[in-house]
Order: sequence, then structure tokens, then C-alpha cells
Amino acid sequence: MDLIGRSEELLLITIWRLQDDAYGVRILETMNRATGRDWSLGSIYAPLHRLQRKGLVRITEGAPNPERGGRPTVLYHLTPKGKKALIDVKTVHDTVWTGIPELKPA
Repeated sequence: MDLIGRSEELLLITIWRLQDDAYGVRILETMNRATGRDWSLGSIYAPLHRLQRKGLVRITEGAPNPERGGRPTVLYHLTPKGKKALIDVKTVHDTVWTGIPELKPA
């Protein structure tokens, strides 16, 4: 099993959550809300391209958007390999966290 990095994991989860609405700005906004961190577009596009090269994400073009000067929106989708990577990392998390004492803030 080839585990993915944390930012890649967060991106895959976000793309899966957004489904057909997974485009750059929407991914960024969702990641910012979920993590409480201010991600930059550059900090998500590099791992998105890496995920595409690994075959975990595929890109499609949405309808042309007047707000983007008529250019189409680039949409991100998980491939079957991407879904498997996400399932693998969730399985590892579940296994590691099972049976440990409850964590409480100090």
C-alpha cells in the first residue's frame, strides 16, 4: 500500500466531498474552512497536479463561465485509483486510532 501525503489526503477528501463542484477556488474555500488554515491557490495546485500525475485525479472542463471571461471551469474528479488511495489511508487511520485512550485537551 502506497500512502499519500497529508495535503494530498485533504485534497482527495475535499474533491470527494464536492463531487461535481470540485474546482480550484471551491476546493480552496472548502479546505480553508475545514482546516482553519489559509491555503493559497499555489499550495493546492502543486499537489493537485501531483495527484493527476499519479493517476489519482482526473481533470474535466465544465461549461464556459462568463465570470471567467468565457473560459471553462477546470473540474477535478477522483479516479478509481484515487478512491482506493483514500480508502487505504482511511483504513490506516481507523486501525491506528482503534483502542487508544480518549484524548482530551490539557
